[in-house]
Amino acid sequence: MAPAPAAPPVTYHRTAKIAGIDIFYREAGSPDAPVVVLLHGFPSSSHMYRNLIPALADAYHVIAPDLPGFGLSEMPPLHAFEYGFAKFADVVDGLLETLGVRRYALYVMDYGAPVGFRLALAHPDRISALIIQNGNAYEDGMQAFWAPTRAFWADDTPATRDAMRPFMSLEGTRFQYVTGVDDVARLDPAAWLHDQLFLDRPGAVDIQFAIIRDYRSNLALYPAFHAYLRACRPPALILWGARDPIFRPDGAHAFLRDLPDAELHLLETGHFALEDRADEMVPLIRTFLARHLAAQPQPSSPASTGDRR
Repeated sequence: MAPAPAAPPVTYHRTAKIAGIDIFYREAGSPDAPVVVLLHGFPSSSHMYRNLIPALADAYHVIAPDLPGFGLSEMPPLHAFEYGFAKFADVVDGLLETLGVRRYALYVMDYGAPVGFRLALAHPDRISALIIQNGNAYEDGMQAFWAPTRAFWADDTPATRDAMRPFMSLEGTRFQYVTGVDDVARLDPAAWLHDQLFLDRPGAVDIQFAIIRDYRSNLALYPAFHAYLRACRPPALILWGARDPIFRPDGAHAFLRDLPDAELHLLETGHFALEDRADEMVPLIRTFLARHLAAQPQPSSPASTGDRR
């Protein structure tokens, strides 16, 4: 008889109080293993990593938080919280401090990219490796799709907001998942329904407009991000849905200007590449992490101090 397959690692669903608000995160793997932090994009949450976490947690300590206002993390009203990428980076940094994490690989996607790169600027010595999946850091990647956003940045009016509202509807969320995908049957429709559930909360759209307005602050930091990459040369794996209408593959190639040794794979899919190409991506990720993390000493970290809600 064939041996029984090993049981998949358990993923824990936890909450910690960071900067005065409840931050939800998923956690799996041994606390003594090398750490991999997964940072999600818009309009998703750590839910987008629900399949990747157990695929890595046999060998790594995996932590995937929901940013404030996303998923199951708290969504304070606009007057009570400064929604923006600097604050998001502070919150993630605070969570990692609370969990005793001192060195980690970053998987960054979409909104998670500027959050992760801000962490790298603050703590370059803590970044063991980068996995960049449709996570932009170059103007090259921001093409026609961004015209309404740039108009909103230039003049925040009811008209420029109305031009962007369809993108926060169910059809707009589904568009992000299905565009560029060959076989939509490989996608779980619950993914975009899950995201939309949180976008449809009272006040959520106004919060998203505040975050979109602040996104331009990331563009101002692009030169600093590039300088970090050139100076520190972190090992990097770039996985990019080549048919992504939001961040075009030019943005993937641009990383090679500052990280010429990075490993780049263009995948025949769209923005949320993990949803239909995990079978291709997971072996690439595991091979990359085994090459670059296994030999690196990892400071031991205490067990999670978040509560078990």
